[in-house]
Amino acid sequence: CNAERYVMSLTWAVFEILGTVAFAFSGATVGLARGMDVFGIALLSVVTAVGGGILRDVLAGIFPPFALRGPDGIVLALVTAAAVCIGFRYFRGPRRGRKLILFAYRVSDTAGLAAFTVTGVITAIHSYPGYRYVLPVLLGLITAVGGGILRDVLAQKVPVVLYEDVYAMASVLGGIVICVLYPLTGIVYASWGGFGAVLLLRICAILFGWRLYHPARTHGSGSGSRE
Repeated sequence: CNAERYVMSLTWAVFEILGTVAFAFSGATVGLARGMDVFGIALLSVVTAVGGGILRDVLAGIFPPFALRGPDGIVLALVTAAAVCIGFRYFRGPRRGRKLILFAYRVSDTAGLAAFTVTGVITAIHSYPGYRYVLPVLLGLITAVGGGILRDVLAQKVPVVLYEDVYAMASVLGGIVICVLYPLTGIVYASWGGFGAVLLLRICAILFGWRLYHPARTHGSGSGSRE
């Protein structure tokens, strides 16, 4: 019905804005940590913020992707990057500067991962309502990690999704939670439930050092370089 579509669209928009700002922030912090100039920081911010959404829309058959239909997402990412650059000048310190960047990166990256998981799942549910689990969960995952992969490749880093413990799996869990809750509670509660599940799992993984199985580390052959 029209009311349900409106609620779904509004929920999607809320998480799209949240994810855009969060990932733009994480992209800008990576640029700062890499010592890039303002253009490099802005580029990483924009690519991280809209990259996953563009991949999502292309895979969902949405042309042109929403990020390319207007300047909103790109402008929001650029404003966020500018705020990060200005703020870093005032809050950095000789000892805590690196820790501050790392903390800000983790918070923003986790929020972006959770928010874009939701938008990917909602897009799949809205575009292809007959597919209950595989398509929504995978589209949520691709949306959540796509921008981060592009960010890390441009920053000459191993993509965080390939080595960060309980990262992609948090997105998968969030997608499953949304798919399970949606028929029972509606899209709003299901979306916040999935968002919360991703946040909770990532925060617990960071605080308690939860790790997936690493064959190379287990057998003492080294963990490889992440840079």
